[in-house]
Amino acid sequence: MKDFLSEADKKKIVDAIKEAELNTSGEIRVHIESYCKGNVLDRAAYIFKKLKMHKTAQRNGVLFYLAYKDRKFAILGDAGINSKVPDDFWDKIKERMTESFKEGKFTEGLAEGIKESGLHLKKHFPYQSDDVNELSDDISFGE
Repeated sequence: MKDFLSEADKKKIVDAIKEAELNTSGEIRVHIESYCKGNVLDRAAYIFKKLKMHKTAQRNGVLFYLAYKDRKFAILGDAGINSKVPDDFWDKIKERMTESFKEGKFTEGLAEGIKESGLHLKKHFPYQSDDVNELSDDISFGE
């Protein structure tokens, strides 16, 4: 499962998270697994809670969830973000990521979506000089 991404791919994604978090106080995580049984948003919400992403001070966590063998993915923002951004906020980022995914460019798609999220979240959750990294930047892997 962890072989889905090379070490260089993992580094590129983690670097994208670190870069995005220099623009915003938002906390970004990536979770990858092979399969997603059932609804992708339900599974992403379960992982969101399992990773304790709802525990950030400003409720500004973002989860990029990918089940690569099932070709399912979701972007899930916490309540603090979703109360401030337009309804189609995540859809626009997802559309651009889908184009990369269709070409088999999962690392590039994730990195682009992560960076774009950071830039857009800067408006509502700007990076603060005393910002604390509340959640790990490492990629988590499921079954």
